[in-house]
Amino acid sequence: MSTPHTPAAAPTPGHALKHLAVHLLTPLLMCLGMALAYQGAFHQPEPHHLKVAVVGTTAQADGLAQTIRARAGEALDVRTLPDRATAERQLRDRDLVGAFVPDAKSPELIVAKGNSDTSVVAATAVFSTVTDRQGVPLHVTDLTPLASGDPTGQGLFFLLVALSIGSYASVAVIGAAGAGLSMRLRALVGVAVSLVVSVIGIVTAGPVFHVVEHDLAAVWALGWLYSAGIVLVGIGLHSFLRRWTTLTLMVLFVMLNFTSSGGIYRPELQNGFFGGLHGFWNGAGFMEGVRSLLYFDGGAGFGGHLVTLVVWLLLGGAAMVAAALYEGRGRRPVETAAEAEEEMGEAAAAAV
Repeated sequence: MSTPHTPAAAPTPGHALKHLAVHLLTPLLMCLGMALAYQGAFHQPEPHHLKVAVVGTTAQADGLAQTIRARAGEALDVRTLPDRATAERQLRDRDLVGAFVPDAKSPELIVAKGNSDTSVVAATAVFSTVTDRQGVPLHVTDLTPLASGDPTGQGLFFLLVALSIGSYASVAVIGAAGAGLSMRLRALVGVAVSLVVSVIGIVTAGPVFHVVEHDLAAVWALGWLYSAGIVLVGIGLHSFLRRWTTLTLMVLFVMLNFTSSGGIYRPELQNGFFGGLHGFWNGAGFMEGVRSLLYFDGGAGFGGHLVTLVVWLLLGGAAMVAAALYEGRGRRPVETAAEAEEEMGEAAAAAV
């Protein structure tokens, strides 16, 4: 004799609304975080200690530098340099944004757009004011012509965006769908996924859109290092945060990362908070490392940016070790199919 099946009671409207409110919290926090981060970082770019120079040893050059310094205050860091060769060396070392060579008929501004096109625009505006008073045009000489597919220098920033989204969106899938795997296997999957992400990035940035025209292997390696750091950090955090992992990774690798990377505005055009993050955040390590590699012959601080990416990779490794120990104490998260599907849906929505 079969036992009759009793259907489960439908949830009350109050319970259903509470369940809905809890799940709406994540997208609303994403909205708030993105609004605060992007508008806080980009809404009013102004120079802060923008490094420029006046070239020359004459009293006229020294007087011009002093006048600009007095009028600009903390907006500009103005120095005088003895000759053009010194100015070009400091520009190639990324210690300078623009160097002005005074001349009554043909004044010149020497720049390196590979450092940051928006910073060059700011420096050009400063010295255009000077030449406008003279009634002569300003001639701009660029020491680092940009790639044919990246005339504004911001194509590398969009490569950073693609690598970041591919990396952190993969974490939710690995954490949810791969929850039954050991931490070691999840780590191997994460490294493999970051390899695929980096290959997609370099193929699209290189042969497809010509944002990267040389040193493709080196840029790919930096992309893999950057992506692997994000993926390993994410897999490690997932054991502790579960469904809050996607929001946390968005804070770390979108809200704080894109805004401090220097891809749109470098620190000299940002407030102190985002300018400070630029010194050690992984997105800045990737952006500035690739710039130094492509436009400054692998100099201009490249080693320091590489160290930044390695440190983030090590942080990812440490997070995974901590997660393995946590799970080894019997706290390994077991997600239902519904929870896994929901988490992957949040990651897909966040990526969009």
